[in-house]
Amino acid sequence: MNPTYQALPLTDNTYDQQFELAVADATALVQYQLHHQYLSLIHTEVPADLQGQGVGSALVEKVLHQADERHLTIIPLCPFVARYIHQHPDWYRLVAPGYRPASAH
Repeated sequence: MNPTYQALPLTDNTYDQQFELAVADATALVQYQLHHQYLSLIHTEVPADLQGQGVGSALVEKVLHQADERHLTIIPLCPFVARYIHQHPDWYRLVAPGYRPASAH
């Protein structure tokens, strides 16, 4: 992760059901639904002026770390999140079995 983003705090906005990462004057977010120990990651949004700078990847990594700390099981419904996990297969350990590729079981 880019060290610039590593120092930024991840906010869990439970009211809007989204994780937020404020970068400069903009906020990237991952919308979610939490049901018991299952965290469905639904949509990732990165403002246009932050795209292509690794903000989305840093945000997803922070969300996954938080899910790990909270002992949550991930359901990656967002294509960006699913692609990030596919590119970083160590995170499959958090993913609900029905959402893992056959090779990750």
